[in-house]
Amino acid sequence: MYAVIRTGGKQYKVAQGDTLDVEKLAAEQGASVELSDVLMLVDGDKITVGTPTVAGAKVSARVVEHGRGEKVRIIKFRRRKHYRKQAGHRQGYTRLEITGISG
Repeated sequence: MYAVIRTGGKQYKVAQGDTLDVEKLAAEQGASVELSDVLMLVDGDKITVGTPTVAGAKVSARVVEHGRGEKVRIIKFRRRKHYRKQAGHRQGYTRLEITGISG
């Protein structure tokens, strides 16, 4: 059994026991969260596609940790114009462990 969920503006295919990194969620480490934005649910041969979400379907997960991703370098440069800018960015993430899929 697996599901396709939407969180943080992105879609993820998840199954029970999977670990994935999503956009940072406001939850404490070790807390359990319910993701109710389930777009598709597959159980063997039975496929349920939502319009846009599957009614009554939930994915439960446990927050493993919070962290920050790799540094992304942003460089703006114009040749012969004496113009150069540099910046960096590290996106925050939440690592989730999927504990159950219901629906």
